[in-house]
Amino acid sequence: MSLLEVDDVVVQFGGVTAVNHASFTAEAGRITGLIGPNGAGKTTCFNVISGLQKPTEGKVRFDGKTVNSTPVHRRSKRGMARTFQRLEAFGSLTVRDNVRVALDIHRGLAGLVKPGRADIDALLERVGIAGYAQERADSIPTGTARLLELARCLAGDPKLLLLDEPSSGLDETETDSFGDLLKDLAAEGRGVLMVEHDMDLVMAVCDVIHVLDFGQVIASGLPTAIRSDPLVQKAYLGYSDVEESEMSDETRHDLPAVDVTTEIPVVAGAVGTREAGR
Repeated sequence: MSLLEVDDVVVQFGGVTAVNHASFTAEAGRITGLIGPNGAGKTTCFNVISGLQKPTEGKVRFDGKTVNSTPVHRRSKRGMARTFQRLEAFGSLTVRDNVRVALDIHRGLAGLVKPGRADIDALLERVGIAGYAQERADSIPTGTARLLELARCLAGDPKLLLLDEPSSGLDETETDSFGDLLKDLAAEGRGVLMVEHDMDLVMAVCDVIHVLDFGQVIASGLPTAIRSDPLVQKAYLGYSDVEESEMSDETRHDLPAVDVTTEIPVVAGAVGTREAGR
């Protein structure tokens, strides 16, 4: 049984369908990518999985149990942890104190059992930001703040990590190190489900990839299969090699060639619908 099962999930906002009968899984010990153009419904799926958004139809099963009616904090206690596309650190606290708060919450007892400095520093070392321990969270670079969010997630020793644009703000060297960290976390038996626009990272670390477009899963499979899938190419680039066989070699591109310094372009004429599914 999969660690996470998203089963025929529909999310509607008024007359707009943001997620349209989406089904996919994430396995323990594996890194799963959830990719798609802007507004495809990726973050909405994350909101459904983590409990911030109730699905109109369908079910979410986590660790063998349906969690549709389970509130966010109980999903967290069961082993689900999430980062957000928009940074959610406590800006007025230091990096170390941000992690301390997370440890206090997960250990409970209203702070009667205080985490030791060694516990906090171990988490900061794990994600590579120990040098920022005494800095205020609102003064550190964006990439470092992403890693701080990951450290706070790891404070709860989760079974499943939901990472929304986790490499945003990281340079090339930092992204390579981050990819190695994700592989280590998966090797420990954790499931990792990642929404990410950096196609080089996705193709390098993911064991399986699910592709959303207009709220529907249009492809699932190994990175090599996803890279060459005509539907995926069309969703990202507006055409596929199959449909545009007459195009010259100079104008034909493959999926990993997407510029990772910018967001993946929206298919022409679909801006309104995609943004609604964001």
